[in-house]
Amino acid sequence: MVLPRRLARFNRVVTNRVTGPLAGWLPGFGVIIHRGRRSGREYRTPINIFRTSDGYVAALTYGVTDWARNVLAAGGCELEIRGRRARLTSPRLVHDPTRRDMPPVVRQVVGMIGATDFIHLRSAPDADQVDATRREPAQPPAARRAARSRSTPRPPP
Repeated sequence: MVLPRRLARFNRVVTNRVTGPLAGWLPGFGVIIHRGRRSGREYRTPINIFRTSDGYVAALTYGVTDWARNVLAAGGCELEIRGRRARLTSPRLVHDPTRRDMPPVVRQVVGMIGATDFIHLRSAPDADQVDATRREPAQPPAARRAARSRSTPRPPP
């Protein structure tokens, strides 16, 4: 038994609007940024998502929903997590009644809900990491300082 569709609609209309701005910063939460399969419109969907050895995993507590279909069709998405943006690729649906890729406490909660389907996403190489606030490739701090010092004119002595 996964959560009812009525609850999914309520969360999309009410809860997501409240948690959306915070989801990219809270532990265990993230915001999936994906494009509609037909419309091409960009969507931002707050979800519970957790780190794995090669990327991230999210429980499909409502079954395979629109955001999951969009990510599968596009072959990836972006994830805002803890103030950073990461490119995720190679989405795959996994049916796992043991819920082994979830953290222990979350595994129990997901078990009570009855969710056994998950979407696994791989992290793209570091070159594809994007800073969430600037939406351009992230640079090491030294490179940012050097670029800033070159672009800021110095006052005359």
